[in-house]
Amino acid sequence: MSEEQLRQSKVRFPLRWQYTLCFASVMAVIILITILSCSFFLPDFYEKEKIKVIRSAYDELVFAYDSKLLDDSDYLQEKLDDLSVSNDISVVMINNESVLRYSSRSGERDLEMILIGMILGVKRNIEVCEEIEMTDDYSLCKITENGNTFLEMFGRIGGNYSFLIRTPIESIQTSAYYASRFYLILGFCGIIVGSVIIFVISKRISDPILRLSDISARMVDLDFEARYSGKEKNEIGLLGNNINTLSESLEESISGLKTANNELMRDIEKKNIAAKEHSEFISNVSHEFKTPISLIQGYAEGLKEGVIEDPESRNGYLDVILDETSKMNRMVGELLNLERIESGDDVIEMERFDIHEMIDTFLSSAGKLAEDAGARIEWNEKCGNYVWGDPYMAETVFSNYFSNAVHYCKETQAGKYIRISFENHDKILRISVFNTGDPIPEDIMPRIWDKFYKADKARTREYGGSGVGLSIVKAVQRSIGMDYGVFNTEDGVTFWFEMESK
Repeated sequence: MSEEQLRQSKVRFPLRWQYTLCFASVMAVIILITILSCSFFLPDFYEKEKIKVIRSAYDELVFAYDSKLLDDSDYLQEKLDDLSVSNDISVVMINNESVLRYSSRSGERDLEMILIGMILGVKRNIEVCEEIEMTDDYSLCKITENGNTFLEMFGRIGGNYSFLIRTPIESIQTSAYYASRFYLILGFCGIIVGSVIIFVISKRISDPILRLSDISARMVDLDFEARYSGKEKNEIGLLGNNINTLSESLEESISGLKTANNELMRDIEKKNIAAKEHSEFISNVSHEFKTPISLIQGYAEGLKEGVIEDPESRNGYLDVILDETSKMNRMVGELLNLERIESGDDVIEMERFDIHEMIDTFLSSAGKLAEDAGARIEWNEKCGNYVWGDPYMAETVFSNYFSNAVHYCKETQAGKYIRISFENHDKILRISVFNTGDPIPEDIMPRIWDKFYKADKARTREYGGSGVGLSIVKAVQRSIGMDYGVFNTEDGVTFWFEMESK
């Protein structure tokens, strides 16, 4: 399953389906209302429109009478023929002598006979008669005759002319039925086509929202690298720009909070251990400086008393004095660095950085130490491993591990090498430095982190070690609240430290 599919699977009802269902529902309701309207209201509407047409025809006849144009058949045909044909009405008018004055259609003999019969009072086979309007000049009724339903207007104009206007309305129910079926079929096709169009169009809305959701989910995991790149000039584009701004602000704020939080934790811890470590520090410093000072004093007294007259031997005495003073100077620097970290005077600036890049830069210069010792370096990790921490302090920790690995590395059946590796554990990155060589005895392993402790004092002095390096590692890792440690393997020793990766 792709990452996008995984994100969509978390949404029970995606937005595009909501849009499609909403459109289909609205269309279905509209079609249902249309069909019901056709069934219940169309007949009445149709009947009222027919009544309007009949009255229009009557008004034309009255106007023609008032204008003395009833005897002009051309005028009546001009005014009434189009109205009769387009609205399916029949108009017949006769004078008092039963002479036909106007017929809207040819072949209206039956309607003329009905009109004459109505004048003479001949009884018709009318099954239902519903009176709609009755005046002194006409009567408008809805009748059912011989199974057919009509609207009829019968009356007289000016006392000289009788007329009958009739239109069938029986087909309106059938028309409404077929209209409803047509609307249903047309609407169903419209729902299908419209739903497909809405589904496709809504993808342009839901996809940016899914991208914004993915960015917000990564922000929850404190990953602020993602940015919304959409170019929409609408509310979604505005939301994307605001999320980008929020991401930048949160990264800056969290960086500050982590720095402040680490400072607070350090302040609390250092108050509990300051007194004890201060006493141990004075004792250990005195002990560590005793040996080099004794050597310097002894060689200096020998030179003063002239015990050595040979220039070459005298230079050897001076080299020893310079070497010991150099070691003391280096030890003082490391002790001051350790004291600053433990006392909290050295502020740790928390930031997000690529630790692979930091180690790679360090090895480009310090890797020669391993080459001079005849050890190869195995370093195959990929870049892009971002962590939270102080880059300078992280390099200090790694530098101490690497220096120990170089000086204690020995030849084994697998060769003589140093291996650097990364391992992720739920937002924690563990950096390990392995070297081939002798294992560390289990009983002294917890003590190697103490200041001035040296498991192999002779060899430590040989390469100028002060016994403070691992204490600095311990102080740095505790200052940022992250773990560290060491363990033996079949053919060597692995030192490790951890950093927050997100």
